[in-house]
Amino acid sequence: MEIVNKVVDFLANHQFGVWGWPTIILILATGIFMTVRLRAIQLSKFGHMLKVTIIPTVKSIGKEKKADSVNSISQFEAFSAAISGTIGTGNIIGVTSAILTGGPGAVFWMWVSAFFGMVTNYSENVLGLYYRKKDEKGDFSGGAMYYISQGLGLKWLGYVAAALCAVAAISMSSVQTNKISGTITGAIGNDGLWLKLLIGSIVAVLIALIIIGGIKRVGRVASILVPFMTVLFFVMALIIIAINITELPSAFALIFKHAFNFGSAAGGIFGYATADIIRKGMARGVFSNEAGLGSSVIAHSASETREPVKQGLWGVFEVFLDTFVVCTLAALIILISYDPAALTGAESDTAIAIGAFSSTFGVFGTVVFSVILPVFAFTTILAWSYYGEKSIEFLFQKFGEKGQKIAVLIFKILYVLLIVVASVMTSELVWSISDISNALMAIPNLVAVIGLSGVVMKITANYFRRKAGEDIEPMLSADPEINEEFKADILNGKG
Repeated sequence: MEIVNKVVDFLANHQFGVWGWPTIILILATGIFMTVRLRAIQLSKFGHMLKVTIIPTVKSIGKEKKADSVNSISQFEAFSAAISGTIGTGNIIGVTSAILTGGPGAVFWMWVSAFFGMVTNYSENVLGLYYRKKDEKGDFSGGAMYYISQGLGLKWLGYVAAALCAVAAISMSSVQTNKISGTITGAIGNDGLWLKLLIGSIVAVLIALIIIGGIKRVGRVASILVPFMTVLFFVMALIIIAINITELPSAFALIFKHAFNFGSAAGGIFGYATADIIRKGMARGVFSNEAGLGSSVIAHSASETREPVKQGLWGVFEVFLDTFVVCTLAALIILISYDPAALTGAESDTAIAIGAFSSTFGVFGTVVFSVILPVFAFTTILAWSYYGEKSIEFLFQKFGEKGQKIAVLIFKILYVLLIVVASVMTSELVWSISDISNALMAIPNLVAVIGLSGVVMKITANYFRRKAGEDIEPMLSADPEINEEFKADILNGKG
């Protein structure tokens, strides 16, 4: 086990591991490349993004229509399922871990990855919806494996992407479960093995009951829990910041001061210490918002919307909410609650995060945190179970529907069982395994986004030209039959 730990630690944390410069450059380069090609759509179309996503959703609260098809989910349910996969322990514990290991400057690099990641996520969603498939039941399936296979024509790479996604689903679930057990045992002051196993078993049973219902049930549960947990976290975080408002300028100053390790003896913009700060920030940023992984697009592809660009703009909002709002709030409450110089890693990331709440609210803060984090983590486990399921379906598509069902059942059983195992694993090991799987999963997806950038540009231009009143053929699906079906639906006021 010691050898395994050393190998995993090297791959995840060494500068020549999977989160070394090649991966970082690929992620940043993809985001920058797509930002240039799409003329900074995350800025130029930000207002339009709000207009077609969150604003109409807020206005329709209490009267939202159900999806037109029993086999699809609403745009908001698709967004909720996707955001439940991104808003998780990475937003609180992940940010804390990044500050512990990379210093306050890691937060700056989370912002950088998110700014360009908004365009990467947009591109993934556009491609996901454009190349998605519809089965005999009317269910939609999409994801990186589909646009790699269909768009790039590299079927073997599509299978690789699907296999890596299935592995990543298990590793991402492991982190969430580990933090649920760590948070609850830490809050009650009992970290016994049997208690962690009990917590892991309860989580496993609840997950099993929900994932049996597929994306419809995942989307429904997520659309209820995600708004609740996000608003609760916002309120608590804003109260902490308001109470410590005088410390806010210092917190931002720390982030920018340490972003390039200014003032450090090891410093220099290209020094090792700075490289480590960038790597930690980028790794935790991608872990949190998933931009570049090609994972959340799987949930978005199940949406009822016919317009790839419209769901793509939900992806922009997803990354914005996840990193620029939730992660920033988490970072600020940590930095104003602790002296960063004293955060040497002696305490666990979970203990420090709990302390940020309890230092302001006492026992009430501990209780609230012990509710917020498990709910964050629980919905993330739900989302990734669906990502893994769709990846397995893709891998076993040649075995027919029966073969796919057997393979998915085996995956679900394994997924649930490993939830229990992860509850007693060490925090460092589960983080490292997740970082490795994320980096490997990102590579084929980013290659596809770059290779299909021209397609993304054409679909985007087509959408906004039609919005401007031009009478041109809509680009809604790569499948001519589905494109005609969607075109008729749009004319009838659907999607």
